[in-house]
Amino acid sequence: MTHDEATSRTEPTVIATGVDDITVTLVPTERFTFGSFVDCNMATAWVGDRFRIFPGKYGEDPVWGEAHELKHADGATVTEAFSRRPEEFVEPTMPPNTPPGEPGLHGAVWFETVYQDPSDESGRTLYALYHNENYPETLPFDEATGEGLRSEDWPPGLTGPESVQAVPRIGIMKSTDGGESWVNHGILLEDRDERMIRLPVNRNNCFPGGVGDPSAVASGDHLYVFFGEYAYPTAWDAESWDRETEAAAQCVSVARVPLADLDAPTGAARRWSGTAFDAEWDGVGQPIASLRIPTSEGGGAVSQGDELYYWGPSVSWNEHLQVWVMLLGRVDGSFWVGDSLFLSINPNRDLGFGDNAQQWSTPVRIVHRPGHTLWYPSLQPTDSAEDLAAKRTCLRLGAEARLFFKDMKDDEHVYISDYRVEFGRG
Repeated sequence: MTHDEATSRTEPTVIATGVDDITVTLVPTERFTFGSFVDCNMATAWVGDRFRIFPGKYGEDPVWGEAHELKHADGATVTEAFSRRPEEFVEPTMPPNTPPGEPGLHGAVWFETVYQDPSDESGRTLYALYHNENYPETLPFDEATGEGLRSEDWPPGLTGPESVQAVPRIGIMKSTDGGESWVNHGILLEDRDERMIRLPVNRNNCFPGGVGDPSAVASGDHLYVFFGEYAYPTAWDAESWDRETEAAAQCVSVARVPLADLDAPTGAARRWSGTAFDAEWDGVGQPIASLRIPTSEGGGAVSQGDELYYWGPSVSWNEHLQVWVMLLGRVDGSFWVGDSLFLSINPNRDLGFGDNAQQWSTPVRIVHRPGHTLWYPSLQPTDSAEDLAAKRTCLRLGAEARLFFKDMKDDEHVYISDYRVEFGRG
């Protein structure tokens, strides 16, 4: 597909995934436009008999300003929840930001995945995996602990030379009241300052390193966290920097944390090292090889701003096909632009056995809109009797789903659904 499907694609499109005989069919539907703010994966959960959504951003941000858009809304059906007007969303009680240099929550957060504790039949015990962005200003370097960010040679950010790039990391918050209030349980995954890619090398305008944009699913007794890795694999300096070394360490990676440790996650997670989940939570892991774009196809280093890489995974278990499905965006240039969405399949139910968590198919493009920037693809359940009875969410889906994503062109930024997706074989 090499044309703008928003205007020219009116018939269903069958796409071969490259895995056995599995296909996905995009069925055009009347456009549904979400009416509130979205800047992350759309986390969803059933709290009792209400389908609840958690879009938005919260916290301090010296570049973009303090944010209070992290809110929730719900409905008796999926459509009812997604149809809520902005004034119907509720801002939860969030932990406050603490001053720089003091323990606590720093920077802004976005909820990317909500995991429900299955032992709570009410569905009110939730763990939110959050994307957390900081700057040297909000998380200054501490010589004593080695934590934080040095400001020297820091690269410029998205709003021009007067702004600076942010560093993402991943943390966990917990709610016992269905998302009405949250307690911060700390950082799950992060990259240290020494691995940040600075001037004069970095020219991507977004991140000098870090880990972010997570999607997490439970398999066995662990939570598997798929995330973007943007840092250098060793201590970085401008003289020894090597493009191929950087590129080989970046793209979508995976770590896991025992479900029993979600209340005290810092230090408990382990990244995939290349042979096992035995790399430290703040150490160096290996990205999923099949999701790295070869140099011959334009793939390369995140810092360069003009080379391709996948990012923003959104993972779900498909009960109809009995496979894992991952949606991805792709960065095509600086300022994180990219006009396509992709899909990958993993047929291994048990992500903990051997290297099953690495066995993802080569992504296939499912949406292409030249001139647009597409972010945050998400599969959501439908209002079918089956989906509602099974209380399906973005993490667990059936034979069909709705495809949502953020579509940006010029000054128009909308979170939309133009397609129903059907999963099949043959």
